[in-house]
Amino acid sequence: MSIAFCSRPAAPSHTGRAMLLGLLGVAMFSLTMPFTRIAVAELDPMFVTFGRALGAAMLAAAWLAFKRAPLPPRDALAPLSAVAAGCIVGFPLLTSFALRTLPAFHGALLVGVLPLATALYTALRGHERPSRGFWGMAVLGSSLVAAYALVQGGGSLHMADLLVFGAVACAAIGYAEGGRLSRSLGGPETICWALLLSAPASLALLLWHGLPAASGVGLRAWLAFGYVTAISMFIGFFFWYRGLALGGVARVGQVQLLQPFLSLLGAALLLGEALTLGNCVFALAVAAVVFAGRKMAVHQQK
Repeated sequence: MSIAFCSRPAAPSHTGRAMLLGLLGVAMFSLTMPFTRIAVAELDPMFVTFGRALGAAMLAAAWLAFKRAPLPPRDALAPLSAVAAGCIVGFPLLTSFALRTLPAFHGALLVGVLPLATALYTALRGHERPSRGFWGMAVLGSSLVAAYALVQGGGSLHMADLLVFGAVACAAIGYAEGGRLSRSLGGPETICWALLLSAPASLALLLWHGLPAASGVGLRAWLAFGYVTAISMFIGFFFWYRGLALGGVARVGQVQLLQPFLSLLGAALLLGEALTLGNCVFALAVAAVVFAGRKMAVHQQK
């Protein structure tokens, strides 16, 4: 599949395509929490974090070599570093530790505030200027997700919850910087170069921490590790960053409000966690907010 990249803001006619690309990325990301929980049940969180980063970096190197991609410009190093720190190290590491004690569905619900965090960051950076109507829909959607997470958590937050919120902050920075850079560099190139940039540190930390004993880990854990390596850390970003580049970080980022509920479905299928009527009601409410939010104005800055 060939996708063209451009540096100009998306035309209104591109919004539907951008939202679809974003939704495909979100669908892939939605299984990250359930598969991470399966992986860290038998594998050390440090290995899951840096092992999948190194594995994805190998895939990235192969893709860049196949495409004969040129080196990124010097001014791309700062946003690439932000992507590496936020999406490749920060988010995976913090969620890996959190999911050792936190149910996958609960962690997924807390991640539901990520679209609002991403929109806030990109607005503070001056990259985009969402309208008041957009902010209203973003806050409403995030409030629905946060309220549901509190209900599921018995009305209180715990240390593992704080780790997930830290992961959200990391991902918000990586998504916003990567989405903007993708407008000129391209979505696949952005995640691939970020992965290669982080590879030396990932390898050093992986060797320092030590490799797990393969004989003590079951096939299910290795398959889960394979998913978060190839899909969550690599292929999913091809669609996600392209959608953000085409439709804008703030607008397309709101599609991720649906991720917690897709994760709930994944947790029910993969882990046997309960899927209740309340889950479905909240999912429909958030979907309605996302649909309304996509019609609100967001002005992109060059």
